[in-house]
Amino acid sequence: MLSKSLARLSSGSKITSPADDSAGLAVSMKLTAQIGRIGAANNNVGNAISFNQTQDGYLQKVGDALNRMSELAVLAQDVTKTSADTSLYQQEFSTLGAFINDVATKQFNGVTLFDGVGHAVTTDSEANTFTMTGVSLGTGTSYAVAAADNINTGATTALTDVKAAITQLAKDRANIGSNIERLQMHSDQLGTLQNNLSAANSRITDVDVAQESTQYAKYNILVQTGTAMLAQANALPQSALRLLQ
Repeated sequence: MLSKSLARLSSGSKITSPADDSAGLAVSMKLTAQIGRIGAANNNVGNAISFNQTQDGYLQKVGDALNRMSELAVLAQDVTKTSADTSLYQQEFSTLGAFINDVATKQFNGVTLFDGVGHAVTTDSEANTFTMTGVSLGTGTSYAVAAADNINTGATTALTDVKAAITQLAKDRANIGSNIERLQMHSDQLGTLQNNLSAANSRITDVDVAQESTQYAKYNILVQTGTAMLAQANALPQSALRLLQ
């Protein structure tokens, strides 16, 4: 009993061998496995949140570009401007359009950010998923159409296209915000579940140091007392021999 108590205190575990609590060990093994899966799912969700935040960061800059492009499309319609002036406006307009086209190719750890694909994110220990709403900036989208316009030859059309792109941008950023909100809820839920399961597993396996220390002291006193009594018992024959001498 003293040896078992010392083993529990030194390991921090109530179950130092399956014989100590076979049923508790079985439950603890399942809880430990689930806790590990929950941690992995929470990592997946955290990475998905970072993915969406990266998307939104790029879209903020796309929004700045579109706002400026809409201004340029209006400025290009000024009757007091010469063709040389509008050519300068078009140069800036096309540069901003090229920036939008470049953003459409950006990646996050090798995964394309703006291909419109709705990625499925594992959200719990049983591999259930939530599919994020995808965002596309590629060919055929209102972004690409606006980026390809020419305010030298069609400022009115360019303004209409840019306004349509701004409307789409508002929708896309709202979708990303919804993705982040949903994923954050999953993350909070996983964190709470992981804490509760860890507490339950701790009650099964972790030693109560105060209680076990008391038991250890008790067993230690009994062992020392027994050893002292045995020493006294072994000394009695020697006393009898001395009397005979």
